[in-house]
Amino acid sequence: MAAAKAKQGKAKAADSKFDPRRPIDPKRALVPAVQRVNETRVNRGFWPKLKKTAARIPFSREVLSAYYCARDPQTPAAAKGVLLGALAYFVLPTDAIPDILAGIGFTDDAAVIAAVLGMLGANLKDRHRDAAREALENFARET
Repeated sequence: MAAAKAKQGKAKAADSKFDPRRPIDPKRALVPAVQRVNETRVNRGFWPKLKKTAARIPFSREVLSAYYCARDPQTPAAAKGVLLGALAYFVLPTDAIPDILAGIGFTDDAAVIAAVLGMLGANLKDRHRDAAREALENFARET
């Protein structure tokens, strides 16, 4: 019995030991509390922010596509967590480069969105892109 417990302890220690070649387990990579905070931020602030900025930022279609992808039940949970993190960053007005700075305020947001879509682009489907295009067309008609 003691030998079995010792073996279990060694196995747990081996699991927690850092190995840069071992892939990240998505269940351990996403912190549920952080994901909930990001989801809440996005739910509250995404549409107001996008409506204010859609005409001024050239990457609004990508932001909307990422939003629809994050909301899609068929998107894997790990991808949703990363997308929600990027969208929460977009929603925050006080990020690395404040959005109120003319000309450069959204460059950091664009970089974050581009990086995330570069990593998770396979999760972005035509239905997400089509919904984004349609929403932007509706915004244009409303203004």
